[in-house]
Amino acid sequence: MEHKKPKIVFFGTPEFAVASLKALVDGGYDVAAVVTTPDKIGGRGNHIIESDVKKFAVERGLPLLQPEKLKNPEFVEALRAINADLFIVIAFRMLPEVVWSMPPMGTFNLHGSLLPKYRGAAPINRAIMNGESKTGITTFFLKHEIDTGDMIEQRRIDITDEDNAGTIHDRLMEIGAECVLHTVKSIEDGSLKTEPQPDGDFIPAPKIFKEDCRIAWTRSAREIFNHIRGLSPYPGAWTPMRLANGKPMDVKVFSSVVSSRALNEQPGKVIVEEGRMFVSTGNGSIELLTIQPAGKKRMKVSEFLKGYTPDTVG
Repeated sequence: MEHKKPKIVFFGTPEFAVASLKALVDGGYDVAAVVTTPDKIGGRGNHIIESDVKKFAVERGLPLLQPEKLKNPEFVEALRAINADLFIVIAFRMLPEVVWSMPPMGTFNLHGSLLPKYRGAAPINRAIMNGESKTGITTFFLKHEIDTGDMIEQRRIDITDEDNAGTIHDRLMEIGAECVLHTVKSIEDGSLKTEPQPDGDFIPAPKIFKEDCRIAWTRSAREIFNHIRGLSPYPGAWTPMRLANGKPMDVKVFSSVVSSRALNEQPGKVIVEEGRMFVSTGNGSIELLTIQPAGKKRMKVSEFLKGYTPDTVG
Protein backbone atom coordinates (compact mmCIF):
# COMPACT_ATOMS: atom_id res chain seq x y z
CA MET A 1 0.00 0.00 0.00
CA GLU A 2 1.35 3.44 -0.96
CA HIS A 3 1.87 5.74 2.01
CA LYS A 4 1.55 9.49 1.80
CA LYS A 5 4.99 11.04 2.07
CA PRO A 6 5.33 13.33 5.12
CA LYS A 7 5.74 17.06 4.76
CA ILE A 8 9.20 17.87 6.15
CA VAL A 9 11.03 20.88 7.57
CA PHE A 10 14.80 20.38 7.44
CA PHE A 11 17.21 22.07 9.90
CA GLY A 12 20.94 22.11 9.10
CA THR A 13 24.01 24.21 8.44
CA PRO A 14 27.26 22.60 7.16
CA GLU A 15 28.18 20.34 4.26
CA PHE A 16 27.54 17.27 6.46
CA ALA A 17 23.80 18.07 6.37
CA VAL A 18 23.64 18.74 2.61
CA ALA A 19 23.98 15.07 1.56
CA SER A 20 20.87 14.14 3.58
CA LEU A 21 18.87 17.14 2.33
CA LYS A 22 19.81 16.25 -1.26
CA ALA A 23 18.78 12.61 -0.69
CA LEU A 24 15.36 13.73 0.60
CA VAL A 25 14.74 16.12 -2.31
CA ASP A 26 15.98 13.60 -4.90
CA GLY A 27 13.84 10.93 -3.20
CA GLY A 28 10.71 12.95 -3.95
CA TYR A 29 10.01 14.08 -0.39
CA ASP A 30 8.12 17.30 0.24
CA VAL A 31 10.72 19.51 1.94
CA ALA A 32 8.37 22.38 2.71
CA ALA A 33 11.09 24.59 4.27
CA VAL A 34 14.77 24.61 5.13
CA VAL A 35 15.98 26.30 8.33
CA THR A 36 19.64 27.34 8.54
CA THR A 37 21.83 29.91 10.28
CA PRO A 38 21.79 33.58 9.31
CA ASP A 39 24.47 34.75 6.86
CA LYS A 40 27.72 35.97 8.38
CA ILE A 41 30.18 38.63 7.31
CA GLY A 42 33.77 37.42 7.29
CA GLY A 43 36.83 36.25 5.41
CA ARG A 44 39.06 38.46 3.34
CA GLY A 45 37.22 41.53 2.12
CA ASN A 46 34.37 41.02 4.62
CA HIS A 47 32.16 39.19 2.15
CA ILE A 48 28.87 37.45 2.99
CA ILE A 49 29.28 33.83 4.09
CA GLU A 50 26.27 31.59 3.48
CA SER A 51 25.86 28.12 4.97
CA ASP A 52 26.29 25.09 2.70
CA VAL A 53 22.68 24.15 3.42
CA LYS A 54 21.49 27.59 2.31
CA LYS A 55 23.44 27.36 -0.95
CA PHE A 56 21.82 24.00 -1.74
CA ALA A 57 18.33 25.22 -0.76
CA VAL A 58 18.64 28.27 -3.03
CA GLU A 59 19.96 26.12 -5.89
CA ARG A 60 16.94 23.79 -5.57
CA GLY A 61 14.42 26.58 -4.96
CA LEU A 62 13.45 25.43 -1.47
CA PRO A 63 11.72 27.88 0.91
CA LEU A 64 14.30 29.18 3.39
CA LEU A 65 14.14 30.45 6.98
CA GLN A 66 17.18 31.99 8.73
CA PRO A 67 16.09 32.97 12.25
CA GLU A 68 18.45 34.79 14.61
CA LYS A 69 16.62 33.33 17.61
CA LEU A 70 14.76 30.02 17.52
CA LYS A 71 12.24 31.12 20.18
CA ASN A 72 11.30 34.22 18.19
CA PRO A 73 7.45 34.24 18.06
CA GLU A 74 7.41 35.21 14.37
CA PHE A 75 9.68 32.27 13.49
CA VAL A 76 7.63 29.85 15.61
CA GLU A 77 4.42 31.03 13.93
CA ALA A 78 5.99 30.74 10.47
CA LEU A 79 6.96 27.14 11.30
CA ARG A 80 3.50 26.35 12.64
CA ALA A 81 1.89 27.76 9.50
CA ILE A 82 3.83 25.26 7.36
CA ASN A 83 1.89 22.48 9.09
CA ALA A 84 4.71 19.95 8.61
CA ASP A 85 4.44 16.32 9.69
CA LEU A 86 8.11 15.80 10.55
CA PHE A 87 11.21 17.84 11.41
CA ILE A 88 14.73 16.59 10.64
CA VAL A 89 17.79 18.15 12.32
CA ILE A 90 21.40 17.62 11.20
CA ALA A 91 24.37 19.62 12.52
CA PHE A 92 22.27 22.55 13.71
CA ARG A 93 21.75 24.44 16.95
CA MET A 94 19.90 23.05 19.96
CA LEU A 95 16.16 23.42 19.32
CA PRO A 96 13.80 24.75 22.00
CA GLU A 97 10.91 22.47 22.99
CA VAL A 98 8.39 24.83 21.39
CA VAL A 99 10.01 23.89 18.06
CA TRP A 100 10.95 20.21 18.37
CA SER A 101 7.60 19.24 19.95
CA MET A 102 5.61 20.82 17.09
CA PRO A 103 5.29 18.17 14.34
CA PRO A 104 2.93 15.21 14.93
CA MET A 105 5.46 12.64 13.66
CA GLY A 106 8.19 14.10 15.89
CA THR A 107 11.64 15.60 15.31
CA PHE A 108 14.62 13.37 14.68
CA ASN A 109 18.33 14.12 14.57
CA LEU A 110 21.22 12.53 12.68
CA HIS A 111 24.32 12.47 14.89
CA GLY A 112 27.87 11.55 13.79
CA SER A 113 28.59 8.94 16.44
CA LEU A 114 27.36 5.67 17.92
CA LEU A 115 25.28 7.19 20.71
CA PRO A 116 25.46 7.34 23.68
CA LYS A 117 29.18 7.67 22.90
CA TYR A 118 30.34 11.12 21.83
CA ARG A 119 27.35 13.30 22.61
CA GLY A 120 28.21 16.89 21.76
CA ALA A 121 29.43 19.21 19.02
CA ALA A 122 32.56 17.37 17.79
CA PRO A 123 31.84 13.62 17.69
CA ILE A 124 33.94 12.79 14.62
CA ASN A 125 37.06 14.63 15.81
CA ARG A 126 36.83 13.33 19.37
CA ALA A 127 36.37 9.66 18.38
CA ILE A 128 39.55 9.71 16.28
CA MET A 129 41.49 11.79 18.82
CA ASN A 130 40.61 9.14 21.44
CA GLY A 131 41.92 6.33 19.23
CA GLU A 132 38.57 4.62 18.56
CA SER A 133 38.65 1.84 15.95
CA LYS A 134 34.92 2.14 15.15
CA THR A 135 32.40 4.93 14.86
CA GLY A 136 29.15 5.52 13.01
CA ILE A 137 25.92 7.48 12.88
CA THR A 138 22.69 7.42 14.87
CA THR A 139 19.22 8.74 14.16
CA PHE A 140 17.18 9.48 17.28
CA PHE A 141 14.13 11.45 18.38
CA LEU A 142 14.79 14.73 20.17
CA LYS A 143 13.89 15.25 23.80
CA HIS A 144 14.91 17.70 26.56
CA GLU A 145 18.54 16.71 27.21
CA ILE A 146 20.81 17.11 24.18
CA ASP A 147 21.65 13.93 22.21
CA THR A 148 19.79 11.67 24.68
CA GLY A 149 16.55 10.70 22.86
CA ASP A 150 15.40 7.21 21.83
CA MET A 151 17.49 5.74 19.03
CA ILE A 152 15.90 4.80 15.71
CA GLU A 153 18.81 3.45 13.69
CA GLN A 154 22.60 3.07 13.87
CA ARG A 155 25.22 2.24 11.25
CA ARG A 156 28.87 1.46 11.99
CA ILE A 157 32.14 1.97 10.13
CA ASP A 158 35.77 1.12 10.93
CA ILE A 159 38.39 3.80 11.59
CA THR A 160 41.75 2.75 10.13
CA ASP A 161 45.17 4.33 10.68
CA GLU A 162 44.88 5.87 7.21
CA ASP A 163 41.73 7.78 8.20
CA ASN A 164 41.50 11.31 9.52
CA ALA A 165 38.58 13.54 10.49
CA GLY A 166 38.07 14.49 6.84
CA THR A 167 37.78 10.94 5.47
CA ILE A 168 35.49 9.80 8.31
CA HIS A 169 33.33 12.93 7.90
CA ASP A 170 32.83 12.16 4.21
CA ARG A 171 31.98 8.49 4.77
CA LEU A 172 29.56 9.27 7.61
CA MET A 173 27.95 12.01 5.51
CA GLU A 174 27.13 9.46 2.78
CA ILE A 175 25.87 6.64 5.00
CA GLY A 176 24.07 9.28 7.08
CA ALA A 177 22.06 10.31 4.02
CA GLU A 178 21.05 6.67 3.42
CA CYS A 179 20.14 6.31 7.09
CA VAL A 180 18.00 9.48 7.06
CA LEU A 181 16.03 8.18 4.06
CA HIS A 182 15.54 4.80 5.71
CA THR A 183 14.45 6.46 8.98
CA VAL A 184 11.88 8.66 7.18
CA LYS A 185 10.56 5.60 5.31
CA SER A 186 10.15 3.65 8.57
CA ILE A 187 8.27 6.59 10.14
CA GLU A 188 6.02 6.96 7.11
CA ASP A 189 5.15 3.25 6.71
CA GLY A 190 4.76 2.53 10.42
CA SER A 191 7.62 0.02 10.67
CA LEU A 192 9.50 2.31 13.06
CA LYS A 193 11.12 0.76 16.11
CA THR A 194 13.04 2.76 18.72
CA GLU A 195 15.13 1.87 21.73
CA PRO A 196 16.41 3.96 24.62
CA GLN A 197 20.10 4.81 24.70
CA PRO A 198 21.99 2.40 26.99
CA ASP A 199 23.37 3.73 30.26
CA GLY A 200 27.07 3.72 30.99
CA ASP A 201 28.61 4.23 27.54
CA PHE A 202 28.45 8.02 27.59
CA ILE A 203 31.58 9.83 26.36
CA PRO A 204 31.39 13.62 25.86
CA ALA A 205 32.41 15.27 22.57
CA PRO A 206 32.54 18.98 23.44
CA LYS A 207 33.24 21.75 20.96
CA ILE A 208 36.92 22.09 20.06
CA PHE A 209 38.81 25.29 20.87
CA LYS A 210 42.32 26.35 19.84
CA GLU A 211 43.94 25.19 23.08
CA ASP A 212 42.38 21.70 22.59
CA CYS A 213 44.32 21.48 19.30
CA ARG A 214 47.75 22.09 20.83
CA ILE A 215 49.99 19.01 20.71
CA ALA A 216 51.26 17.79 24.10
CA TRP A 217 54.62 16.20 23.25
CA THR A 218 54.82 14.46 26.64
CA ARG A 219 52.05 12.10 25.50
CA SER A 220 52.86 8.86 23.67
CA ALA A 221 53.62 8.84 19.95
CA ARG A 222 50.40 6.90 19.32
CA GLU A 223 48.26 9.42 21.24
CA ILE A 224 49.86 12.32 19.35
CA PHE A 225 49.30 10.53 16.02
CA ASN A 226 45.58 10.17 16.89
CA HIS A 227 45.40 13.78 18.06
CA ILE A 228 46.85 15.06 14.75
CA ARG A 229 44.60 13.00 12.46
CA GLY A 230 41.54 13.64 14.62
CA LEU A 231 41.97 17.36 13.89
CA SER A 232 42.93 17.03 10.20
CA PRO A 233 42.10 18.77 7.93
CA TYR A 234 40.09 21.02 10.27
CA PRO A 235 40.66 22.75 12.64
CA GLY A 236 44.25 21.41 12.62
CA ALA A 237 46.58 20.33 15.42
CA TRP A 238 49.31 22.86 16.18
CA THR A 239 52.50 23.36 18.13
CA PRO A 240 54.93 26.17 18.89
CA MET A 241 58.29 25.49 17.19
CA ARG A 242 61.70 26.95 17.93
CA LEU A 243 64.15 27.12 15.05
CA ALA A 244 67.89 26.48 15.37
CA ASN A 245 68.47 30.27 15.10
CA GLY A 246 66.29 30.79 18.17
CA LYS A 247 63.27 32.20 16.31
CA PRO A 248 59.80 30.94 17.37
CA MET A 249 56.93 30.07 15.02
CA ASP A 250 53.59 28.29 15.32
CA VAL A 251 53.10 25.32 13.02
CA LYS A 252 49.97 23.32 12.17
CA VAL A 253 50.47 19.58 11.67
CA PHE A 254 48.13 17.71 9.32
CA SER A 255 49.70 14.27 8.94
CA SER A 256 52.25 12.11 10.72
CA VAL A 257 53.24 8.49 11.32
CA VAL A 258 54.37 6.72 14.48
CA SER A 259 58.08 6.04 14.01
CA SER A 260 60.00 2.95 15.12
CA ARG A 261 63.05 5.14 15.83
CA ALA A 262 64.26 5.36 19.42
CA LEU A 263 65.47 8.96 19.79
CA ASN A 264 66.28 8.92 23.53
CA GLU A 265 65.71 12.67 23.69
CA GLN A 266 63.51 14.94 25.78
CA PRO A 267 59.89 15.16 24.49
CA GLY A 268 59.69 17.83 21.78
CA LYS A 269 63.27 17.49 20.55
CA VAL A 270 63.38 17.56 16.72
CA ILE A 271 65.80 15.40 14.74
CA VAL A 272 66.18 16.21 11.03
CA GLU A 273 67.59 13.59 8.68
CA GLU A 274 67.63 13.48 4.87
CA GLY A 275 64.62 15.74 4.42
CA ARG A 276 62.62 14.06 7.20
CA MET A 277 61.58 15.38 10.60
CA PHE A 278 61.30 13.17 13.68
CA VAL A 279 60.10 14.34 17.09
CA SER A 280 60.73 12.66 20.43
CA THR A 281 57.58 12.16 22.53
CA GLY A 282 56.78 10.96 26.05
CA ASN A 283 56.86 7.40 24.71
CA GLY A 284 58.47 6.73 21.32
CA SER A 285 58.89 9.08 18.39
CA ILE A 286 56.75 10.43 15.57
CA GLU A 287 57.57 11.54 12.03
CA LEU A 288 55.81 14.67 10.81
CA LEU A 289 54.75 14.54 7.14
CA THR A 290 52.57 17.57 6.29
CA ILE A 291 52.72 20.91 8.10
CA GLN A 292 51.78 24.56 7.72
CA PRO A 293 53.92 27.32 9.22
CA ALA A 294 51.91 30.35 10.40
CA GLY A 295 51.14 32.63 7.46
CA LYS A 296 52.30 30.09 4.87
CA LYS A 297 50.61 27.42 2.78
CA ARG A 298 50.42 23.75 3.72
CA MET A 299 53.50 21.82 2.60
CA LYS A 300 55.37 18.54 2.85
CA VAL A 301 58.03 18.49 5.55
CA SER A 302 60.73 18.02 2.89
CA GLU A 303 59.68 21.40 1.38
CA PHE A 304 59.64 23.09 4.80
CA LEU A 305 63.15 21.85 5.60
CA LYS A 306 64.55 23.57 2.50
CA GLY A 307 63.94 26.93 4.19
CA TYR A 308 63.95 26.23 7.94
CA THR A 309 65.98 24.28 10.51
CA PRO A 310 63.75 23.32 13.47
CA ASP A 311 65.23 22.52 16.87
CA THR A 312 62.38 21.85 19.30
CA VAL A 313 58.55 21.86 19.43
CA GLY A 314 56.18 22.42 22.30
